[in-house]
Amino acid sequence: MHITLHFKPNEGLEIPQQYNHILQGVIYNAIEPDLATFLHEKGFTSGGRSFKLFAFSRLTGRYEIDKNKGSIRFCDDIRMTISSPVNEFCNSVANGMLTKRWLNFGNNRVEAEKMIVQQYEVDKPQVRIRTLSPIVVYSTFLRPDGRKYTCYFQPGEPDYDRLVENNLRKKHQAFYGIEAPEGEVKVRKLGEVKLHVMSYKDTVIKGYSGKMELTGPRELLQMAVDAGLGSKNSQGFGCVEVV
Repeated sequence: MHITLHFKPNEGLEIPQQYNHILQGVIYNAIEPDLATFLHEKGFTSGGRSFKLFAFSRLTGRYEIDKNKGSIRFCDDIRMTISSPVNEFCNSVANGMLTKRWLNFGNNRVEAEKMIVQQYEVDKPQVRIRTLSPIVVYSTFLRPDGRKYTCYFQPGEPDYDRLVENNLRKKHQAFYGIEAPEGEVKVRKLGEVKLHVMSYKDTVIKGYSGKMELTGPRELLQMAVDAGLGSKNSQGFGCVEVV
């Protein structure tokens, strides 16, 4: 399920350019406390991995960037999309946002004006998507001296599809408690993709945005559309919409 929220800032909204942690906080503050605690402390688990099973977009709207301050200022209507396969989470987000109405985006007061709910049904083994926030795909390796380093991948590289598929299979197992059907997941770029180098709580993260075509088992493609594609979805990466 996808929930698109329209916000109206009280006197404009000025936040850091790297604002994912602020949006994540808005979401956690909107949902039921017990659900927030479950997601934060446990989540849905598979093979020792924990998944929150939600993703969210970048903010969209008319904005100005102040490079000297490292901030971005939204001037009027702001839109944000949140997606998840977990109905309880979606209902809690919707009720929380509209019931509270006035939300804190950092030090700013923002009014939730309206909400649009959409369910994308993947009914065949192929779907075209557009990113609403950059997709992050990576592996962690050990250097000879024992230190860890992270290698990020882009669509088209040999390991990209394998890592995307493995991630989706773990999400499916975590949510449904059963293995997904057999079949490879493939990602094909539809035009150029754009590299984004971002920061989340002082950690540098690389992701890619653009239009892509996914092929593979329908159940895994549905999970990609709802829970997000790639890693770090609950930190504001890999949110997509069907086109």
